[in-house]
Amino acid sequence: MKIHFLGTGTSQGIPILGCTCEVCRSSDPRDKRLRTSLALSIRDKIWVIDTGPDFRYQAFRARLPTVDAILFTHAHKDHTAGLDDVRPFNYLQNKRIPIYGDAQTLQQIKMEFAYAFDGPPYPGIPQLTPWEIEPYVPFSLHGTEVIPFSVMHYKLPVLGFRIEKLVYITDASFIPEASWEYLYEAEVLILNALRKEPHLSHFHLEAAIEVVRKARPKRAYFVHISHLMGRHAEVEALLPPPIHLAYDGLEMAL
Repeated sequence: MKIHFLGTGTSQGIPILGCTCEVCRSSDPRDKRLRTSLALSIRDKIWVIDTGPDFRYQAFRARLPTVDAILFTHAHKDHTAGLDDVRPFNYLQNKRIPIYGDAQTLQQIKMEFAYAFDGPPYPGIPQLTPWEIEPYVPFSLHGTEVIPFSVMHYKLPVLGFRIEKLVYITDASFIPEASWEYLYEAEVLILNALRKEPHLSHFHLEAAIEVVRKARPKRAYFVHISHLMGRHAEVEALLPPPIHLAYDGLEMAL
């Protein structure tokens, strides 16, 4: 498995429009963060987790040759708004792209992108096949087992994913007891950490560190980072092993 961080920022990205803080003005490329999204290369297939509003540029920057499946964590716009931009992959691959999400997420996507699902076909629209998935019900995707599990984004249930030795969680502020078993013995845990101060709907830095301490992965990477976290280099230097701040364009093999 190869992991490519397409974006590691929060819903506004970094820099934020109009902001003049030191992070938004930073010249360090690791402080330039598009909305959070991940690409996985598994057995010659490429999966994407979430297609936020930056997806077109993210796919271009990462030089993704195909998109063979899309997994959605939830229906917030910073995780779905770029779905229309998969159209070139439909054309290049000459096939529909399966999308996976829970019932609420797929319902929202079908409403916001109704032209891709309802009515007569029109040239150039995304060609998508929706597949409803449920927490704690494993499914096979291109021969690989995927286990969705539930985390809470304040009061909104969000899907996390266990894919072999990778665990992926974004937009979470609480992990239900039933989900913890899917975090243990991970090679890589990817987890949201919004800022240093507590937040209603996201783990802040110390809370995310506590999740890592309990789950004990071999490596952990924080994503969905806001400018309030501070500059990448300064925060990275303070993190205890095996934790790192992810950054846009970071790649690794698993």
